Amino acid sequence: MPETPDPAPETLPGEQLYRIAWAFYLLLAIGGALWVGARGGRIRLELFVDPAGWWLDLGLGIAAGGLLLALWQAGLRQLPSASSLETKLAEILRGIDPPEVIALALLSGFAEELFFRGAVQGAWGWPLATLLFALLHVGPGAAYRSWTLFAAIAGLLFAGLMLWRGNLLAPVVAHALVNAVNLGRLARRQGAV
Repeated sequence: MPETPDPAPETLPGEQLYRIAWAFYLLLAIGGALWVGARGGRIRLELFVDPAGWWLDLGLGIAAGGLLLALWQAGLRQLPSASSLETKLAEILRGIDPPEVIALALLSGFAEELFFRGAVQGAWGWPLATLLFALLHVGPGAAYRSWTLFAAIAGLLFAGLMLWRGNLLAPVVAHALVNAVNLGRLARRQGAV
């Protein structure tokens, strides 16, 4: 009697999300780079880092990320919608592993900041960049309102860092740190990591 092959393993939501997110963030980064390049003729290193003050930008990014993480934790204690959102997001992230969490955090932090702070803010100013960034974080139902509000606050902070320092290092570091900690925590919550 011939052996029947094992059925294909079930694809978990986090694995699907990971593939879709990679495609989305790569397109966002390419779009941001093309936009910046089309406006300025070339993309200068100074958009990404100040060689003389990189250490300050790195420290500011870590501090801003820590502040946003503390704000989210306070929101979890005060807003029932934030806790409900975490439950929904944890289910979506089921199946994502630690290297994928780190890769997704780095790629999303870089791509979103290049697009929103580098391209949109550079062309149309920080108010529109912040609004569009918040709108990217809209989802179905009341639970997602806390995410949109948090994204608006984070977008304001990232925009301020970009205005103050003139480069993307601090916003990228802050954004990637927030995403790495929160994605990792949510993935562990489902037992995936």
